[in-house]
Amino acid sequence: MQVLEQLKSMSPERFLAIYQSLEVNGFGPLDNDVAKSLKFRPVAVKKLPMSQRAKRARMLLEGSRNAEMTYEIFGAYLLKHHKALVTGFLDKTGVVHEDGMIQDIETGVPKADKIADAIQELDREFPPEDVTLYLSMCSQQWAQVPEFERVWKKRAN
Repeated sequence: MQVLEQLKSMSPERFLAIYQSLEVNGFGPLDNDVAKSLKFRPVAVKKLPMSQRAKRARMLLEGSRNAEMTYEIFGAYLLKHHKALVTGFLDKTGVVHEDGMIQDIETGVPKADKIADAIQELDREFPPEDVTLYLSMCSQQWAQVPEFERVWKKRAN
C-alpha cells in the first residue's frame, strides 16, 4: 500500500506536524487508539506530550499495516491545510468532485493525459512533500492509472 510506504519513509518530525495539525480539543486523530494501547483512559492520554502520542500512533499504523486509516489521516491533513491542492488536481484532471470529495469513485478517474501538467502546476503552488503525499494517495486510489505509481515512486525515492 502506497500510503504505508509513504508513512514509513516520512521523518518523525513530519508525521508529528501532520498529527498535531489534526488535533481537536487537545486530542490527536488516533489518541483513543493510543490510549487503549497504553491501557490509559482516553482523557488521560492528553497528559502525554503530542510527540509521544504521535510516535505511538505511527507505530500503531505501521504495526497494523492500516492503509485505510493512514489514507484517512493524510487525506484529512491535505483537506484541512491544502484543500486547493486536492481540488486543483481534481479540476485539472477532469474529476468531478464536490469540495474535494469525489462524487463517483468508479467513474471519477483522472484523465491520464492531464496528470503530468497538473502535477507540474501543483509543484509550483505547494510544498513538494505535500504534492508527493497526495500522489501516494492517488497511486493507491487509482491503481488502474500506472502514471501515478511511476511518478510517486520517482518522487518518494
